Amino acid sequence: MLEKTYIMVKPDGVKRGLVGEIIRRIEAKGYKIVDLRLMRPNRELVEKHYDVHKDKPFFGELVDFISDSEVVGMVVEGEDVITVLRNMIGDKNPAIAASGTIRGDYANSLTKNIIHGSDSAETAEREISIWF
Repeated sequence: MLEKTYIMVKPDGVKRGLVGEIIRRIEAKGYKIVDLRLMRPNRELVEKHYDVHKDKPFFGELVDFISDSEVVGMVVEGEDVITVLRNMIGDKNPAIAASGTIRGDYANSLTKNIIHGSDSAETAEREISIWF
């Protein structure tokens, strides 16, 4: 099934020069990047994006981190793109993320874990509307 998803290279991925590698992996898998933006999001935008976590203890730290520097947001399109890219991204905890996944290869922190990807079609639609 053809679908779209939202992918964000977080500030640590941008600062470490991993944007090109992440794009390479997405395109090598056969997916199409239909929109891409380098931006420095304000707190309001980041709080809206992570609204589902607003009552969790890590919310403030996460918002501070994402709004501290530039991110690269992408809309990626393809067959089963949400599931496949979530598998390519790997577990949010880099200590258990499989080698060969983006987080398994590059992340070193639960908060600073390189990349975000929508977890469902509904979430993708919401996140794309927030960022694009």
